Amino acid sequence: MSFASNITAYILCGGASKRMQEEKGLVLYKGQPFVKHVIDAVRPITSNIYLVTFNEAYRQFGLELLPDFYSNKGPVGGIYTALKHSSTANNLILSCDIPEVSTKVVSKYIIANLSEADVTYVSNGTDNFPLIAAYSKTCLPIFEKALAQDNLKLRSAIEQLNCNRIIVEEEDQLALRNINTKEELQTLINETRDTLGN
Repeated sequence: MSFASNITAYILCGGASKRMQEEKGLVLYKGQPFVKHVIDAVRPITSNIYLVTFNEAYRQFGLELLPDFYSNKGPVGGIYTALKHSSTANNLILSCDIPEVSTKVVSKYIIANLSEADVTYVSNGTDNFPLIAAYSKTCLPIFEKALAQDNLKLRSAIEQLNCNRIIVEEEDQLALRNINTKEELQTLINETRDTLGN
């Protein structure tokens, strides 16, 4: 795996989650905030890492914060903010709620499959994960248009783009798990504890 200076990573930190009942990126898992696990996964890939958030609590991670250009516009707004800021052709876009994501998975399935496609995202064969993905800077006009029309469905934007869908092998699929509730977090804790015990 080579260290990539021509890729920028943006982690979408969202905000206070109604279902999680607290700031999702700062929820602890294995003693570390969710977002720290994501940062650690991309740090061996690129040193260009930004957190898309206005929340000053994220300064503890020593990375630059990028407030959304348009607040409360969800992932579409977050990706627009990232691409507007970016000066690189390829941009990793990751949500903050995937604490099992790893350098191996990002490298093997996204970085190794970068092509002329606008978007390279992962899938488990059933569900797609457009927030574990690489977006080309050239996607910016599509997201600009979506915001202008207040169309905040990420799927709608992606359907207008040339996408490269990469199927993740079953043994690596835990890395795709996004955690939205305390119940889902407890399930993940139990599963990983069982795995460690075997």
